Amino acid sequence: MIYKVVEACEVTDESLEAILNQWTQKGWRFDSLQFAMREGNRRPGMAFIFFTRDDRTTEV
Repeated sequence: MIYKVVEACEVTDESLEAILNQWTQKGWRFDSLQFAMREGNRRPGMAFIFFTRDDRTTEV
């Protein structure tokens, strides 16, 4: 298994949805999502989206 991490500096529903759709269409499977919070702010400053794929799959 191989992993892919995508960093999102813009954390909105539209931007995260676009990233998820882009990489799952390329054959990657969504694994998890981590938010990095800004101190003193309730909104995340950035997000890291983790994907996996079988290592026998060719790279796209």
